[in-house]
This record gives sequence, structure tokens and C-alpha cells, in this order.
Amino acid sequence: MNRSAFCCPVCGGALAHTGGALRCCKGHSFDLAKEGYAHLLPASRMRSKAPGDSKEMVAARHAFLQSGAYAPFAEALAGLCAAAPAAGKELHILDAGCGEGYYDAAVCAALAGAGRLFCLAGWDIAKPAVRLAAKRRLPCAEFAVASSFAAPVAGGWADLALNVFSPFARSEFLRCLAPGGRLIYAVPTADHLMGLKAVLYDRPYENPVRQIGYEGFIQTGEQEVKAQLRAEGAQVQALFAMTPYYWKTPADGAARLARQTVLETPIGFRFLVFQKQS
Repeated sequence: MNRSAFCCPVCGGALAHTGGALRCCKGHSFDLAKEGYAHLLPASRMRSKAPGDSKEMVAARHAFLQSGAYAPFAEALAGLCAAAPAAGKELHILDAGCGEGYYDAAVCAALAGAGRLFCLAGWDIAKPAVRLAAKRRLPCAEFAVASSFAAPVAGGWADLALNVFSPFARSEFLRCLAPGGRLIYAVPTADHLMGLKAVLYDRPYENPVRQIGYEGFIQTGEQEVKAQLRAEGAQVQALFAMTPYYWKTPADGAARLARQTVLETPIGFRFLVFQKQS
């Protein structure tokens, strides 16, 4: 049996691959989907039958990201991961809110290219996203449907945690990270998608930019990456559908965007690097 990076969501025990399932020593078993991912989100922790982003939102984000529009961000994140230290010979990475695995693909490629040994465990509460992530068949990576607030990895397992535009589960990140482990938290720059918001809203607003402190962590670095995006045709609506603005935009704003055949906007990520305090 090959040991999995994940642990049992019922008892917390180690999981191992046994045929087409993950099973712990107490007999809890979780079937693997044909794409290779496991469902490790107990029904008692699901707020709906289909939590997270909808199938339509996931499809829109996948189409947009595959266009390469956010490639500078993926490359920057991959570079930060390739330089991360590991407690052992193998770098253990968790991606909390992995989505469809776009950034994980870049991370795995960079680590493999650098000749580093690694193991990546990624999860998301949206099953349609995890299905796409697993279909990538990334080397040394496993994916699961799970919640970051009940992270499916053992305490102290991770050398590096990734959190790209996802809910910040501070206590679980601290539990999962090894002593001295790193956390890379991606947040938007002030003007990220301002061109989009200028169409959607009568009074477009900048994203708040502040120095963020979290108990148990010390910030050790920051890297800002900015670019200018030109979206055309169907890409305009795909961009809109993958953002939270899709759910909170007035009908007149959405109608204005629907008439746009070209959209130009600044885009930018801030990669905040934290270290777990001993």
C-alpha cells in the first residue's frame, strides 16, 4: 500500500491507497473518483449539497486561466515555491482552496524542473474544481474535496502552505505546518480588476491594501506582480464569472459589461510570505 498525503477526516489517522480507495487503519474508506481525487468532506460539514463555486463558475475560471492571462502570477508563485526550504528531503506542500489546479500545475513544473523532491496535497470544497485539478494528473500531487477549516493533512505535515484568494484558515494552517514552515498568501493589489469594476459599478472602488498580521505567524517577505490585461469576446464574460463581483453586481452593471467586446484592466497580486513562529 502507498501512503497518501491525506489523513482520515473521521479519525485523523493516516490514509493509504488500497486499490481504488483511500483507507485508514480503523477501516474508514473513501473511494477515489475516476479522475483520482477523494471526497474527504463529511456530509455533516457541508452547508449545501454542492458547496463552493458552481460548475459554471469553475468552467469560466478554467477557460480564462487556460488563456494564459494570469501566467505572470503562476510563474511568480512557482518561483517562490521552488525556493522554499524543506524539513526533510521532500518538500511537503498543501494548497488550501486549490480550485482547478492551475497554479499547482505551474508549481509542480517548477519544482520538477529544479530537480526537487516534493509532495503536494490540494483541496477545495467545490467538487467540479477538484475534478479538473485531478484530471491534470500532476506528478507527486493528490487532490480531494475538503474544507480548509478541517484540513485533511496531519499536524506538522506541511513545509509550505499556499492560499490563493481563498478563505484564511489561520488555526488550521498553524496546525498543519511544521515548525518554521512557510505560508504564501495571495491577495489582490489595490487596482486589481479596476477596469472591470469601472464598467460594473457607478462608483468603482479600490481593494484595501494593508499590512496583515496573524497570530502565530511572522511576515518574512512580499512580492508584488502587476500586469495589464486585455480581454476580448467571450473572455470578458469568463473573467466576470470567475470573480465574486458576479454575485453582487447590479443588473444594470452586468448589462453594461455584456455589451463590452473588449475590456482593458490592470491586474495585480501581492504574494505575502509568512513563517510559522516556533
